[in-house]
Parts: sequence; structure tokens; C-alpha cells
Amino acid sequence: MVTGGGRGVVGHVGARLLADLADATGLTGVFSEALAGLRKRQGGHAPGRIAVDLAVMLADGGEAIADLAVLRDQPGLFGPVASDPTAWRLLSQLDEPMLAGLRAARARAREVAWAQHAEVRGDLPQPMVAGQQVEGLILDIDATIVICHSEKEAATRTWKKTFGYHPLLCFLDNTGEALAGLLREGRAGSNTTVDHITVLDQALAQIPDAVRHGTPILLRSDSAGSSHGFLAHIRSLREQHLDIRFSVGAAITESVRASIQAATGWVPAVDTDGDLRQQAEVCEITGLFDAAGWPEDTRFLVRRERPHPGAQLTLFDTAEGWRHQVIATDTPPGNGSIQHLEARHRAHARVEDRIRCGKDTGFGRFPSRVFAINQAWLHLALTGIDLIAWTQTLLLHGDLARAEPKKLRYRLLHVAARLTRTARRTRLAITADWPWTDALTSAFNHLAALPRPAG
Repeated sequence: MVTGGGRGVVGHVGARLLADLADATGLTGVFSEALAGLRKRQGGHAPGRIAVDLAVMLADGGEAIADLAVLRDQPGLFGPVASDPTAWRLLSQLDEPMLAGLRAARARAREVAWAQHAEVRGDLPQPMVAGQQVEGLILDIDATIVICHSEKEAATRTWKKTFGYHPLLCFLDNTGEALAGLLREGRAGSNTTVDHITVLDQALAQIPDAVRHGTPILLRSDSAGSSHGFLAHIRSLREQHLDIRFSVGAAITESVRASIQAATGWVPAVDTDGDLRQQAEVCEITGLFDAAGWPEDTRFLVRRERPHPGAQLTLFDTAEGWRHQVIATDTPPGNGSIQHLEARHRAHARVEDRIRCGKDTGFGRFPSRVFAINQAWLHLALTGIDLIAWTQTLLLHGDLARAEPKKLRYRLLHVAARLTRTARRTRLAITADWPWTDALTSAFNHLAALPRPAG
């Protein structure tokens, strides 16, 4: 028998953890400051709170503004949540100056989150490549296509002959945080220099000053990020006392092909565990061809491997019997073997997983026909991704700290509980035999113990 008479039962309890974390990192407060000019009356919903609720909803797996009802219809758990028209009205008011204010606010909250991490867990995680840690911060830039199934402003035919948008994104490989994103029309170029510079500058602005200056930073990209103007911009950032290097894919031109054929000194490549990889080799071809236009001291590494069945090969690859990939980096000699540098670049593929999860956390579907509203939606989706990343780095351990959003939702965020109020306290009782009850209750306890910013 199924009845609807249950009392005091609430769902999506883990999403309350995200909302509380937004408060603990100061995200709600700085969003409210940034959007204070939009508040018309004191009795209404605070615009900053609405923005956070939207970000929480997206992190929880919501796909449309109507999904705010999951939060709104549980006031005992989430408090007062704005109506759909109120949320739409907020999104329609978020122009570029206000989005810039929200980006600055998110950077302030990130600084708090990183300070809390330093206090309770030490330094930020360091990415692993071929069984070794890579010191510093690794920024991955990549573009993706978001297909639109209806007419939307600036949605156009894409280079893949689909229809939609072509956003450019930057993720932090250390933690999975979404540092920056730029919504672009579908026909936007993959290697547009101005767009790459914009996204990189916005991403660097998200890193706290104390970390940005003095910490090694590696920018990784596929060949779309190898435009000479973009690399020159990266090199110019060193004049601002940033220790930033690049590792990008490079096109295989005629002169590069000749260099590959003339190259000697091939050594076995390494796999993700650092072991030698069979039928894959690496060689440095720096100085074997004219590198005019590339920044000074750029090194070129080439990887060749026997192609797997179904691999797309060029005529050159077919003739040579190997599949070739070339990367360009300005990491100087003495900072790792060429096998390690090549494996470090291949780890850029992790950004594909970040984007795939991001599409499942808000930016895989844009809600409006208006481009400006979709641009605001992308910003809130990136905020939701950050909330998940902060939850994992600050509050969770083990497999859950590395789990993809879908797994977190099924195991933690969508959990049901009984809500009771006794002695002026609100209590959530999660079933004792749920396998991840201890993980969720521990996360709430860790949240309560986080140091709060002064003032």
C-alpha cells in the first residue's frame, strides 16, 4: 500500500549541505553584496540568496528553473525560496557588469574556502601524473558544444554541423573547480585568441592573490590554445610576477613531419602509473625545424604509438605506421623527463570528464531564448560546480571525495530524512541502515567545525 500521509519527511537532505556550505564560505553574503542594487524592498527575497538557491539546485541535478520547486516546497529544510517568476526576473537583470561583480564575489568566497582547506586539511591536492605529483596549480582550458533543440539567440551552426552554443571553459585540475567560462555562439572559432585570453584572465582572477603569486601555474590546452597570440599573452604574464608555463597541442606541419622522420633518440612512453607503455614512444624535436612565431625557449615533444583499431589517421600516419601527436611547452630542461612532460600533457584529457559532469550540472541545457539569461545561467552552473568541489575537498573523504556528481546525488544529496523540532532545535534523522549515513552526518559535522571568516 502506498499513501501520502507521511509527516515530517523531507528529501534532498544532502542539498542542504551545499546551501550551508555557501553560507560558511561567505558565498551567500558576497553574492548579496554584489546584487544589493537589485533588491527593491526589504520584505522580498534577497537576490544573492536567489542566486545561491539556483546554484544549489543545479548542483543537485536540476535542469530548469521549475526544479526550484524541490527546494521551495520544503521550507522546513531550505527556508523561503523564491518563485519561478522571481528567479526568472533575477536572471534577466544580470547584465555583464553584474556578472563581473558575481565573478569577483565568487573569487572572495574561493579565497575563504581555500583558507578553510589550509586550516583543516593543509595544502590543496596536487594532481598525479604517471605516478608522480605535479607541484603547483594546473589550469585546463577547453571548449565544448552544447546542442540547442530550439531557436535561441546566438545559437548557430557549429563546426561539427550541429546547432547550439560553443562555450569555452577553464577548470582547476587540482580540485575540479570551475574557474571561468565564456558562453559563445555556435560558430565561434576553436582557437580564437581573444576568447582564450579572456577565459585565462578570468580564471587567474579567481585564484587568491597569495596563491597566484609565487605558486607555479601550468596552463594546458589542446591545439586550439596554441595560437601565437595566446602563448605570447601567457609569456607576458610573467612580467606581472606570475610563474606560469604552458603545455599545448601543436599542429603537425610539413616541417614538423620532416623533423619527426629525422628524429632519433626515441624512448618508451609511460602510462598513468608511471610504468613503461608498450608500442608508444616519445622524442624531443626542438631545434629540428623553424619555430618562428613561437615564444622563445619553446620545446616540442612528439609521441608516436601504434594506432588502435578505429583510430583516425592522416596520410602521414598511415605511411609511417604510427599515430603522432605533438605538444609544445616552455617548461625548461631539468624540470622532468620528456616522458613525464608528455604524460603531464596527456592528463589534460581529464578536462573532458569535468565538462561532461558540468553538462550534468547546469550548462548542458540553457533555459532561455535570450543570450544574456543563458550567460547568467552558465555563471550559476559554474558556481554549483564549485559548491560540489568545495564539499568534496572540505567535507568528504575517500571515494566520495573523488566521486562524480551523479554518484554524490544518488548517495548523499538526494537522501530523505525525518525533520523534527524539539527544544528550539531542528533535527534531521537519516535512516540508520543507509550505507552512506555516516558519511553525510560526518560532512555536516565537518561543516559545523569549519572556521568562519571574521566579520
